[in-house]
Amino acid sequence: MKKSSIWILSGLLVACSAGGKSNREKAVELISSLQSGDHAPIAYINPDKYIQHNINVGDGMAGFGELMQHKPPQGFKARVVRSFQDGDYVVLHSEYDFFGPKIGFDIFRFEDGRIVEHWDNLQETTAVGRSGHSMIDGPTEVSDQSRTESNKELVRKFYDVVLIGGDLSRVGEYLDASYIQHNPMIPDGTQPLIDARTHGVFSVTRTHLLLGEGNFVLVQSEGMLTNKPVIFYDLFRIADGKIVEHWDTIEFAVPREQWRNSNGKF
Repeated sequence: MKKSSIWILSGLLVACSAGGKSNREKAVELISSLQSGDHAPIAYINPDKYIQHNINVGDGMAGFGELMQHKPPQGFKARVVRSFQDGDYVVLHSEYDFFGPKIGFDIFRFEDGRIVEHWDNLQETTAVGRSGHSMIDGPTEVSDQSRTESNKELVRKFYDVVLIGGDLSRVGEYLDASYIQHNPMIPDGTQPLIDARTHGVFSVTRTHLLLGEGNFVLVQSEGMLTNKPVIFYDLFRIADGKIVEHWDTIEFAVPREQWRNSNGKF
């Protein structure tokens, strides 16, 4: 049987067995399979359309297969902590042991119930940050679905006005005074963020995907950290019209000649 026929058959089998599973549930199963070794969720990926934005991995199913061939003897570990869905997109926030302990965000885009595109951002784990929090702890449940669009607009304006626009005097319009910080290098509260932005520790130059459901909003962006180009993934929790909590991962940009695929991080 030809390889394409095998994938079509496996896709049909998974579609039947998946029943009424949501795209979010499928994405969680796929990431969890890195640890469990269950091969069935791989068929949630459409092999004819799969686009890979992890630039350390080859494109398509060939790149995915090559990655699995380099699985260490002890295997991978993967624990999804937060997940939400925005239209055809699913966002996962996970704890990994993936060639070393890491915290990661994964974004999957679905078409007709199958994964056709993947983005991610991984950072080495810091157990406890300057705030006293870990990079992954805190609330996990999605709530306030009726406020999804207003919460996304709040975060969008925060970027336009403060992080990109640079008007730090308006931080209080968007961030709660008791802002909880999970970036391991920054303490809780709004002032440490203002100080870091004021002194040029980081800057955001452009946003890309902005996705949310209820009280959670994720922004994929690019900018500078200590004068080096980086990719930011920032997750915000919103309550009563203010951003109250923040998680992130940061990857330093890799020179084009080192990419394993031509799709780029965005």
